[in-house]
Amino acid sequence: MEFILELAIILFASKIAGDISVKLGQPSVLGKLLIGVILGPAVLGIVSDTKTLEELSQIGVILLMFIAGMETDIKEFKRTWKASTFVGISGIIVPLFFGFLAGMLMNLTTIEAAFLGLLLSATSVSISVQALKELNMVQSKEGTTILGAAVIDDVVVIIALAFLMSMAGGEVNLSMMIMKKVLFFIGAILVAWKVVPWLLKKFAPLKVTESLITGALIICFVFAYAAELTGVAGIIGAYIAGIAISQTDYQQKIFKKVETISYSIFVPIFFTSIGLSVSFDGISQHIGLMIGLSILAILTKLLGAAAGAKAAQFSWKNSLGIGAAMVSRGEVALIIATIGLETKLINQELFAVLVIVVLVTTIVTPPLMKYFFNQGNKQTQIKHTA
Repeated sequence: MEFILELAIILFASKIAGDISVKLGQPSVLGKLLIGVILGPAVLGIVSDTKTLEELSQIGVILLMFIAGMETDIKEFKRTWKASTFVGISGIIVPLFFGFLAGMLMNLTTIEAAFLGLLLSATSVSISVQALKELNMVQSKEGTTILGAAVIDDVVVIIALAFLMSMAGGEVNLSMMIMKKVLFFIGAILVAWKVVPWLLKKFAPLKVTESLITGALIICFVFAYAAELTGVAGIIGAYIAGIAISQTDYQQKIFKKVETISYSIFVPIFFTSIGLSVSFDGISQHIGLMIGLSILAILTKLLGAAAGAKAAQFSWKNSLGIGAAMVSRGEVALIIATIGLETKLINQELFAVLVIVVLVTTIVTPPLMKYFFNQGNKQTQIKHTA
């Protein structure tokens, strides 16, 4: 029963912290992230990061990306594929290069330094999606560019990781890994096109409560599982499932109810649980490294992705807003860091530092996005009124 009490505390604290954050002029997600650190072992120790909480958190991030998919304007998505490619690729190259240099300066081996660069190249836009929702920009050109770039980033980084692991002596069949990803995307597109509309039509008339919503959630979870199975992040699978449903006549009905389910319990748990994994034990010995890598992680992704957006003809302010949305490394970088620890490409001390760095990038993303996009919108308004 202790878990039930912890759940009540998380939900209460998350909503109050989000409200305070908004009243202070920041996105609500910032307060939800910080309250996790405060409630967790790092500060008060009221809530512990249990396996059950981790699983509920995973459902939260999958549903968050599923909702983002349902909100995506597919026509805008097609128009922004070129910009997404620029943002995704430049947002990988810059942190990869400077992360590798940082690794060499830290006296890591060439393979270890390349691994550090690759980890800093990762992106998780699950936090950015919430900030986009609060800024009412999910369906904008900037929003679809960010989401498209995240898909490209995920695929390229995971393939590069597989290549690096094979060079490091890990048992990785690179051609098989690439083939699995290609098959996933081909299969996902075919199923989204032909199977999803048919399945929803079959579920809609069933004489049971909320059969349509259940059918939609089944689609979401199967897509996420298939993505994980083929080495693509589950959140990408959930996002594609959302896009598939956005093209059906059931989109509005499903969107409203899934959003209610998600934001009532699962999404707040996801945001809060990020901070629960933080521990400051032994960090004081590596404070300089932690600050240095945090600054490097923020600037390289911010400026790298912004350069790609600028090349795609966005204004500088909106380019920086897009770059800011790509800064959060989130669960993707944590998964890569765990792989590095297991394969001894990084030691326990560096792993602890990188967990803090990932948290820092996640926390700074919402306020950076709000600042740059608000500045960009002000410039646009001035031009229209001039």
